[in-house]
Amino acid sequence: MHISELNIYPVKSLKGIGLTEATVEKRGLRHDRRWMLTDKMGMFFTQREFPKMATITVDVREDCVRFSCPEVADLRIPVLPGTGDRQSITVWQSVCEGEVYEDEVNSWFSGVLETDCQLVYMPDETERHVNERFDTGDDIVSFADGYPLLIIGEGSLADLNARLDEQLPMNRFRPNLVASGSDAFAEDGWKRIRIGEAIFRVTKACVRCVMTTIDQTKGELTGKEPLKTLASFRMASAVYPETYETFGLNATGVLFGQNLIPENPGATVRVGDEIEILETK
Repeated sequence: MHISELNIYPVKSLKGIGLTEATVEKRGLRHDRRWMLTDKMGMFFTQREFPKMATITVDVREDCVRFSCPEVADLRIPVLPGTGDRQSITVWQSVCEGEVYEDEVNSWFSGVLETDCQLVYMPDETERHVNERFDTGDDIVSFADGYPLLIIGEGSLADLNARLDEQLPMNRFRPNLVASGSDAFAEDGWKRIRIGEAIFRVTKACVRCVMTTIDQTKGELTGKEPLKTLASFRMASAVYPETYETFGLNATGVLFGQNLIPENPGATVRVGDEIEILETK
């Protein structure tokens, strides 16, 4: 088994970036979800409410971040806001501190999404912890929904696609890491893995939502799939009939992919790295 894809999503819910290698930090891969769009009160935005977010392209460079979207002039901003304007930011049930960009930057995003919003950055001093059930005391996450990384096996997508009338690409599920050479849903049984130099704890399965029904190229909802089909065989009560509650899962949660927490931040992962299973559930 090896890594066939490596992706980051610098701004939560905007278009991802494919990489050949990345540094693993405590929060996840470097630059992954360190930025986010919110309303003026600090409540997070995602494709769930604004599918068009999928069409905004991001390019992170050493000195700036560039954004582009069809029919709109490109935007270039500094990597760090530099405004000093800190605000409480809400991501699901967690609240943390973010730094808000200037009005000119926020106006660009407000125009694209046709709603008043702002871009925020997670400063290094902000520590947003993962769910206490899986937090060893020092496990933090970026603006991702709940955990630093997500891994999915190519075999799992192939199994799902065999059940669908229309084939779906992996980007519907927005993984950071894609595994090649594993059996379908083999990742369900992993507990601890090594990828190249990096070691990860496999915490819990990822519960999927309406974002999986959004075409990531067009930024449009496409119907009930793949959730409808996944619900027929990937509910938590079917995948982990005896143990789903120990993972903090609801019986009807639809599962696809596994969340990871890094054990040795600072390591590098690369496309082609071998995946070694250190422990199983």
